Amino acid sequence: MQRFLCLVALLACAAAHAATAPAAQLVSWHSWSNEVFETARAQQRFVLLDLEALWCHWCHVMDETTYRDEKVAQLIAQRYLPVRVDQDADPALAARYQDYGWPATIVLAADGSEIVKRRGYLAPEAMASLLAAIIKDPSPGPSVIAAEPVQSARAPLLRPAQRKALSAIYFDSYDAEYAGWGSVQKFIDADSLDYALAHAQSAPAQAAMARNTLTAATALIDPVWGGVFQYSDERDWKSPHYEKIMSFQTQYIRLYAEGYRVLANPAFLNAAQSIDRYVENFLTSPEGVVYVSQDADVDTQLTGHVFYALTDRERRRHANPRIDTHIYARENGWEITALAALYAATGDERYLARARRAAVWVSANRALSAGGFSHDGRASAPAALADTLAMGQGNLALYVATGERAYLRQARLALDFIDGHFAVPAGGYATVAREGGARGVFRQAVRDVDDNIGVARFANALYRYDGDARARLHAQHALRYLAAAQIADGERLRSGILLAADELANDPMHVTIVGHKDDASAQSLHAAALRYPILYRRIDWWDKREGAMPNPDVRYPELARAAAFICTGSACSQPVFSSPELAQALHAATSADQDEVVKR
Repeated sequence: MQRFLCLVALLACAAAHAATAPAAQLVSWHSWSNEVFETARAQQRFVLLDLEALWCHWCHVMDETTYRDEKVAQLIAQRYLPVRVDQDADPALAARYQDYGWPATIVLAADGSEIVKRRGYLAPEAMASLLAAIIKDPSPGPSVIAAEPVQSARAPLLRPAQRKALSAIYFDSYDAEYAGWGSVQKFIDADSLDYALAHAQSAPAQAAMARNTLTAATALIDPVWGGVFQYSDERDWKSPHYEKIMSFQTQYIRLYAEGYRVLANPAFLNAAQSIDRYVENFLTSPEGVVYVSQDADVDTQLTGHVFYALTDRERRRHANPRIDTHIYARENGWEITALAALYAATGDERYLARARRAAVWVSANRALSAGGFSHDGRASAPAALADTLAMGQGNLALYVATGERAYLRQARLALDFIDGHFAVPAGGYATVAREGGARGVFRQAVRDVDDNIGVARFANALYRYDGDARARLHAQHALRYLAAAQIADGERLRSGILLAADELANDPMHVTIVGHKDDASAQSLHAAALRYPILYRRIDWWDKREGAMPNPDVRYPELARAAAFICTGSACSQPVFSSPELAQALHAATSADQDEVVKR
């Protein structure tokens, strides 16, 4: 009898588990490569591309329902070659289909042409209907519309009408009631906040826009562990989607650090440090490099709404939401830049040490020949622009933070690699390096607006620091694409284009420290320059023992003690010898520049 009762209990447990466990996996997924189309042609199949994200809730739901539906699975087995790709693992595919969100469902013919592109969750019935319809008639559907070719601008300049339209949408998109840009999903639009901070010293209205946005967005910071949630689906910032994605963590750390530096609000520094503590404690590997994301949900019962309402002690009684432990060059470049911003705002050497450590690891494990970077270390994968761009930006940020020329050389190699592998002759830079064997739509270069804004700003900054005119040409090449009528159309919020155009057309505030890098007075002056509340700047540190400056456009005297010089336009200040003097001189120079702008 005892054995019988034990058997009954075991059967009851098994039945309960079967009732709650998801259905068995019915689809055998393939990896993405050019060979997929060869296989599809040989087997007379269509390619079904499921582009997902490991942190994406509706991707999980679609996997547990749609792709475990018998009818859907039968149709796939009949005529489709199913391919699943994590969009974080493939920046080129993600850029091509980012407008379709995740999950994105793309059906392609064996020649690489598109048949259907669908956005978001598809229920089993809808998916089965779609698959059956394509088998019956594989003609491209209404979702496949040939994009109008972008005609790059002849000159790397915004026309007055374009500038006016981009500026208008920047102001019109601002939510005066709840702060931030946009009226549905709320997150910090990084370029818009950068633009507001860049003008905060001269435009009180834009300072208020930046201040109110940074204050409102603190509602998205996890009050227990830190880290920022992806976005709010309500205007008031108080309905978060609980994914914690590295791109958001690093952008918010940088923005809050710079917000603190420009607006002098200690709450913004606290926010930056809270997010950074989460990254260090949860998303950093033992080697000192960062992971990709943390999911919102533990499982279907313990969702993010439930889990993140718990205290620290209560959370630790459960399994944590899944962490994607892949290590990508792109995310680590972003992290290096964020840590450099925290170091500039605080002078805390711990941030700089972590940034240096990450840079060393990525250079040892993700570097390609000639200055580029691999996304994940796979030799077979084509290089993606985002990885080399992010690491180039990170190395330049480390040069500004330290004055160490090895970082400037690495940044220059990254830009040379970008121009050599991603430049599109007509203007702008493609998301992926040119490769043979691509089919259909994948032969067509995709130029991402955000990537090209990044290239334009990075190349312009590098030109200011090393004086190499090629860098300026690369910035202009990116801006010619950004200034195209279809891109700078004023119909979409693209404040980064305004930033890139303004920076290319104007000289930054230029501070040079003259003194040995092991001299305490020179170090103090350099720290004061880093802290000063202006975003568009050039900070050089000339230690004569290292030879001529990388960009010797100004000649400085050799003095008996460390000094700082401020150059604006064609004039430089008298030397200043203390941090308070430097802050005062910078304030006077900035005010004079602003007065000149008002006069013009």
